[in-house]
Amino acid sequence: MDITTLVPQFGGFVWTMAAFIIALSVIVAIHEYGHYIVGRWCGIKADVFSLGFGPVLYSRYDKHGTKWQIAALPFGGYVKFAGDSNAASGKDEDAMSEAAADPVRLRSTMHGAPLWARALTVAAGPVFNFALSIIVFGSIAMTLGNVREPLTVDAIKPLPNAVEGLEQGDILQAIAGLKIPSSTQSPEYRVYMDALPLEPVLDYTVLRDGVTLTVPGPYPQPALVGSVGPETAALEAGLASGDVITGIDGAPVFAFQQLKDAVEGSEGRPLLLSVWRAGDMLEFTLVPKSTDEPQPDGGFVNVLRIGISSDSAITAATETPGLIESAQRGVAGTWRIIKGSISGLWHMVTGAISSCNMSGPVGIAKVSGAMASQGAMSFINFIAVLSTAVGLLNLFPIPALDGGHLTFYAYEAVRGKPPSDGALRILMSIGLTMVLGLMLFALFNDIFCP
Repeated sequence: MDITTLVPQFGGFVWTMAAFIIALSVIVAIHEYGHYIVGRWCGIKADVFSLGFGPVLYSRYDKHGTKWQIAALPFGGYVKFAGDSNAASGKDEDAMSEAAADPVRLRSTMHGAPLWARALTVAAGPVFNFALSIIVFGSIAMTLGNVREPLTVDAIKPLPNAVEGLEQGDILQAIAGLKIPSSTQSPEYRVYMDALPLEPVLDYTVLRDGVTLTVPGPYPQPALVGSVGPETAALEAGLASGDVITGIDGAPVFAFQQLKDAVEGSEGRPLLLSVWRAGDMLEFTLVPKSTDEPQPDGGFVNVLRIGISSDSAITAATETPGLIESAQRGVAGTWRIIKGSISGLWHMVTGAISSCNMSGPVGIAKVSGAMASQGAMSFINFIAVLSTAVGLLNLFPIPALDGGHLTFYAYEAVRGKPPSDGALRILMSIGLTMVLGLMLFALFNDIFCP
């Protein structure tokens, strides 16, 4: 099988791999720097900081005696601390024997440092991954801003058969005679939108220059493509953000709900979409894909989807949130990914959803390229999502991962002594086998899952 056939054609194979390497390198660098800097703060000397594995392409030594290097295989990285025998932080018996005679030198090794110093150093990698996600999500929230309340028109999106009436600066009070809720973030707002009449043109009650007017306007949630998801039927067919779907199999549509109903009722057969794109009419044929979709209660529902999100006909005026609110939203976004990942893994283990939901390196590369092709913000957001996933994975109590080391340290804290060197070697071998098996399983999914 030609591996390049597994990679989508947008931008080509080289573009996709470049996006994947950039995303992975950023995440690995942040993770390993967390280990390095906290270890240094705790008095543990780092011998090597490596971005990548294999033959060294570039290296230099800093004033602390640490060798910083870039290696040829950009699919990971490591920090080798004093006293480590390898990248997995196994104990170098000879080095530790030499250091035993010098208390100062022994204290600067990973295996001779106090328990608290080792635990903080190991935990810092995942913590730095989570911190990156929080900063990115918070920055995006600050960049996009909060919808100004009351709801105010900033612009009208380009739509076919545009309806003249609404103007920039109009304060929306009611649509089709139904008063708009005080907050667009409230649960009542979603209920309100669902209650609106399903008609292409609705009456809007607006406050304009202090005068209340009733003007015509488009249905608030048209069949307008907001974003296109990776590895979806829409992306494969060529749909793009800003497209407006005007028909399905010859039947006219104007609302996103109509599109959703048609896709869910298609039974997986091909659909012919009529699409308006910047004044041109195009046609796309695509086949909806079965998707395990997460629900608010933590469960999953299997549904048919083409892989697009909706967008509003109106661009609302926004306000820049403060630092505290942005940070809170960053934390909330990171926690949401952690909960969703744990829920998804549990449902895969119990068989409630397909194990094909787990992607390996090829799947992640495809998503990297897809997000990069949709712009810098989409790509940066994806890096934050992947950073959270990497941080969470490393906390699993598997020997050879950070969570495994923390488990050993917890054992040491309770028993007053670490596991024996022989037991550690056996456990580390088991852990490496488990990690390798998981990687092979994910790669199998990339190649053979539909």
